[in-house]
Amino acid sequence: MEQPEPEVVAQTVSTNMPKLETTVQAPATDTPRATIFDVQNVSIYYGSFKAVTDVSLPIHEHEVTAFIGSSGSGKSTVLRAFNRMNDLVVGARLEGQMTYRGADLYAKEVSPAAVRRRIGMVFQKPNPFPKSIYDNVAYGPRINGERNKAKLDEIVERSLRAAVLWDEVKNRLKQSGLALSGGQAQRLCIARTIAVEPDVVLMDEPASALDPIATLAIEDLIRELKKNYTIVIVTHNMQQATRVSDRTAFFSVLTDSKNDTRTGVLVEYGPTQQIFEDPHDSRTQAYVTGRMG
Repeated sequence: MEQPEPEVVAQTVSTNMPKLETTVQAPATDTPRATIFDVQNVSIYYGSFKAVTDVSLPIHEHEVTAFIGSSGSGKSTVLRAFNRMNDLVVGARLEGQMTYRGADLYAKEVSPAAVRRRIGMVFQKPNPFPKSIYDNVAYGPRINGERNKAKLDEIVERSLRAAVLWDEVKNRLKQSGLALSGGQAQRLCIARTIAVEPDVVLMDEPASALDPIATLAIEDLIRELKKNYTIVIVTHNMQQATRVSDRTAFFSVLTDSKNDTRTGVLVEYGPTQQIFEDPHDSRTQAYVTGRMG
């Protein structure tokens, strides 16, 4: 798929945040893939609360990267930083540097709306619009100015096929998206996300509200989608991470009892097989073996 040029300008943002001990693996691959995101010394605040401290990692093209870790460790906070969803929270700010294809995502001239057109998101609970199945998928293209009915028909069919939903709904496109089952509704949301042809798809626990059969269908879809998209997924399901991801980042909570503060930190990042079978940090080992929640 031809990738659009980002409408952003590279800019260095420095930070004096202290370093934390973090094990970050540079995975060896037969074919090095392009770096889509490069995160350097990123800390994220909500007001005075530091939710995440000093995170650094790359995200590679046409791979599935899983974020795992306990609640409150900053997984979703970092995920939402990739498409500037945290901007919608009053008092949120980012320190450090986060680039997309070499350009600074947080430069002053960057439009968050333009970022979100290229970097789509699928949320934890399926959230179809109260519109028809067709209008759910056509919504984004219409917002972007597409009015040609034949072109919209093509986009809707292509997106529903890519989400492995077309055969199930092709004869009821005028029915409400709210009438679909949970698994179908989540696939509809994925079709809606990819209808605007993003470069990256972010998924925040996309199967946590689904039954096991629907979950496996979403996992199969994720593996298929990475042929055309770069995917970053937050999951509490470690088995899911091993099944779908190429690389895994393990986050944990760092507690400062003296100051009574907690913050999320990246502990270890590497190929998924290495993280689960031969972790280099004892905290990762404790988490993946179930000795730490």
